[in-house]
Amino acid sequence: MDKRHDRGSYRRHLAAVGFIAAGALVLSPGVAYADPSADEVQDEIESLEREFSELNETYNQAKQDHDAAKKKLKEIEEDLEEAEEDLGSLRGQVRMLATAAYSGTDYTSPAYLLGSAGPEDTLRQAADLGYLSSNQEESLEQYSEQKDKLERLQGEAEQTEQEAADKLEEAEQAQEDGEARIEEQQELLDELTAEEQAAATSGVGSADGDSSGGGSYTGPASGNARVALDFAYAQIGKPYVWGGTGPDGYDCSGLTQAAWSQAGVSLPRTSQQQFNAGQRISWDQMQPGDLLFFYDSAAPTHVGMYAGNGKMVHASTSSKPIGEVTLNDYYRSNFVGGVRP
Repeated sequence: MDKRHDRGSYRRHLAAVGFIAAGALVLSPGVAYADPSADEVQDEIESLEREFSELNETYNQAKQDHDAAKKKLKEIEEDLEEAEEDLGSLRGQVRMLATAAYSGTDYTSPAYLLGSAGPEDTLRQAADLGYLSSNQEESLEQYSEQKDKLERLQGEAEQTEQEAADKLEEAEQAQEDGEARIEEQQELLDELTAEEQAAATSGVGSADGDSSGGGSYTGPASGNARVALDFAYAQIGKPYVWGGTGPDGYDCSGLTQAAWSQAGVSLPRTSQQQFNAGQRISWDQMQPGDLLFFYDSAAPTHVGMYAGNGKMVHASTSSKPIGEVTLNDYYRSNFVGGVRP
């Protein structure tokens, strides 16, 4: 659901809250409102950040379901083509049996039965009357089974194609809503001075240092964790990409998946799946290379990689490039668990 209209008057609402709290009521023909504080804007930005991560996870899961449905559809279509070929061959056998195996003109004879709805119907009736040999009955049974299989595959193909279309629509809607959240953040920030903007975004954390292009990991990691972190830091400065798995851009779980793949460790695609893909660790147990998850303890919607020394590398939102951030109080309060791949 698009919440842009819901937040269209958000700034006025914040102003009213700030005004009431300050007791600055002006008894004049109009009511004077104080501008929202950096803290109030920061709260809203953090809320939008969380919504963005949830929409990103919805996008990834829907896109994954769409891709799986498309793959399934391709397999069904291949089976369908094979079933149609088999049915065509069996249909020829049935017609031959129906036209050549019998003779006679009385009402119970196959000659009469040839006037029925189709060859398979003819043979069913003939089988009921005892005219078919065991081999002929087997051919008829195979034909009937193949015809049923074909009809079942046709139904599965239609259903799977619709599922794929629905999931693609869901993914596209999540992306549209997520981009709207970024626009809302920017609208709020545009009302502030540069100093106020820095204060308002201090919670979610801007990238530490230069994130214009590439980086080198200099932390304490070793072994596979260092391989993964070396890769992740080399991606610093690349854009956040919806559903991105590289090489030109990544989303949060796409980055962690690609980084650990460099170390020979296969991680699943989404944040929620990665949350169940290794040894669970707490905040105090973090080691470089560990995956850190945020926002929802039952189904986390954002993941980054601990770099050591209180730092994390991650792909945040479409408004920010991949970068290193300090794990401040905001991340601590939204942390729901870690995983050691």
